[in-house]
Amino acid sequence: MQKSLRIGQILYTNTLPVYFHFDQAHFEDRIAFIRQVPAQLNEAMARGEIDVGPISSFSYAEHAAEYLVLPDLSVSAKGRVGSIFLFSKKPIEELDGARIALTNTSATSINLLKVILQKFYGHHVSYVTQAPVLAEMMKDADGALLIGDDAIMAIRQRVPYMIYDLGELWNRFTGYSMTFALWAVRKAVLAEHTDLLSEVHDAFMESKKQFHQNPEPLIEYVHNHYGGEKADWRQYFQGLQHVFGDEQRAGLEYYFRCAAEQGLLPEPVKVNVWERAGQQKLR
Repeated sequence: MQKSLRIGQILYTNTLPVYFHFDQAHFEDRIAFIRQVPAQLNEAMARGEIDVGPISSFSYAEHAAEYLVLPDLSVSAKGRVGSIFLFSKKPIEELDGARIALTNTSATSINLLKVILQKFYGHHVSYVTQAPVLAEMMKDADGALLIGDDAIMAIRQRVPYMIYDLGELWNRFTGYSMTFALWAVRKAVLAEHTDLLSEVHDAFMESKKQFHQNPEPLIEYVHNHYGGEKADWRQYFQGLQHVFGDEQRAGLEYYFRCAAEQGLLPEPVKVNVWERAGQQKLR
């Protein structure tokens, strides 16, 4: 029998409010953290190598029959997200027939870009997937998609491209917020770990609460470890939502419907939220 709960952690600053004040010592050897980029966490969850953690929203849709979503946790934004950018050599309106390089670290954002370009602009675009190095991506492409800290670092370089924030584009066309990542749990582990999962969820929520009560320790941390101006980091975190309520659910389920329309998902997906009693509830 597995003794510990294996918890994923995305290697991007956008999830830090949920982890920064997490009381890991309280759990001793009952949990193990596995830190990877989103695409790797998605695959690890699908293989059963991780039990709970943040995954790309699109990956949740692909495995909705096997996962439940932890309540009130996400990486979302209503409008500008500040770390998911399309870099383009020409205006987005002129990208019909273009070649776009996609980061190999994402699932939600690459499919969001496909929805935006095809559904909202009517573009037919070819795609290639590459490592997230902007200079290399732009050598043979008209545009490139970067996410997370790779996107933040690229913005600081003041690159000579037009830059589009995907959260901003999505909100402009739909009026919805966009949820890029969800904290999910594999149904297969719930029976064994229900009580521990409740404790872990409480610890995540407490970390988030402490961040909102006093964001400065985290701001200081990212400033020291990732550079940049503290004011820019404050603005970045203020633009992120780490909740998952009715507003986020509505935007995400609309995204899933759009993805299904474009053939990116076999069918629209409803979000299934884990209830603390261990019972599934569809909302």
